[in-house]
Amino acid sequence: MITDLAELHPTWAERFNAQDLDGMQGLCEDGSAFVPQPGTVLTAAGDVRAALHQFLALDLPIRIQVRHSIEAGDVGLVVADWVISGTGPDGSPVDLRGCASDVARRGGDGWKIVIDNPFGTA
Repeated sequence: MITDLAELHPTWAERFNAQDLDGMQGLCEDGSAFVPQPGTVLTAAGDVRAALHQFLALDLPIRIQVRHSIEAGDVGLVVADWVISGTGPDGSPVDLRGCASDVARRGGDGWKIVIDNPFGTA
């Protein structure tokens, strides 16, 4: 259980790097939204899972640096820089990066992501 909002994204990155898709999704509320690319919002659990699996299929680690975590009662905003970089499974170079602006909510089971927007304002 994540009790410190600033730890939510580093924990998510640990699970990403361990290829733990179930663990990643366990840090998100049921019905949460994921924006895999600007202009595309997914809310169906199967669609979110498929999109996250595509990122994991790159078989590269993610690095996340939290810039800000802001709390207002049980609602939080996390702004974090992230990078996935290296050589993909097909031998091509991969350089994905962004500045996420994610919304979280604190409940009885700790902080969970409600809106995962990895490309921020793009």
